[in-house]
Amino acid sequence: MKKYLQNLAAFAGKFQHTKHIFALVVISLCLLPGTARAAGLSDIITLLTTITSTIQNAIGGVLTGIQTLNNTVNNFRQQIIWPVNALNQTRGFITSTRAQYQGLMNQIHQIKNNSATLRNPTQLESLYRSALAGSIAQLEGSYTTVYSPVPLATDAKPIQRDLMDMDDALAMGSLKTAVLSDQTTSGMLGLADSIEQQSATASPGSGPMLATEAQIASLESQAYLTKVLASELRQEAAKLAHENTLLKQSAANTRNLENQIQQVLTHP
Repeated sequence: MKKYLQNLAAFAGKFQHTKHIFALVVISLCLLPGTARAAGLSDIITLLTTITSTIQNAIGGVLTGIQTLNNTVNNFRQQIIWPVNALNQTRGFITSTRAQYQGLMNQIHQIKNNSATLRNPTQLESLYRSALAGSIAQLEGSYTTVYSPVPLATDAKPIQRDLMDMDDALAMGSLKTAVLSDQTTSGMLGLADSIEQQSATASPGSGPMLATEAQIASLESQAYLTKVLASELRQEAAKLAHENTLLKQSAANTRNLENQIQQVLTHP
């Protein structure tokens, strides 16, 4: 009988909850013969009393201490580290600010600046204002239609054709850069709106993550801004080179004119 009870207690020890233990004991009692139930009833009651006392006193005290510690930590977080009132005020301010300015910003973004009226210029303007990288493939053909191709070799001097081709290349490069820049700007605006929405519903402690995301977006924006500035510098450099080439041509023409005058003066 004692061996049976020991095996029963060992098997019941595998269960984590008291309800499982009581259910197991009740089922075991029902399966035992009547004489065995009568003989071992006092031992079973003692066993149940010991288990209950252990749960209530030893384990219960530890659980109570853990619960008290958790409450203390949570109160410290909610009152000192992340004050609930301050968080609610911040969230309310973000929500009210978005509600106040979001409609105005959407109206500004929807303003169309297209000014061309004829068919070909209108098509070109819509392409370089599209803010879509996929439209770059159509940009060159539309540009040539509006500004004409480089003249044939029989229609212009080599130096003139080189200058025109270089000017077209730089203009095309700037237009493509502008399209990519507009597309990037649209992406940055969408990301900024997403960060605003996240900040309005962010959980305590996630502020550094949102700040990091915003800093990364700022670095990307600065990188694209540098790319646009580099394009403007190339344009200025090409403009200076073009003007300098015209001065060189003027000097060459002056020298040729002087030679021709000298030949006329020296001709008998």
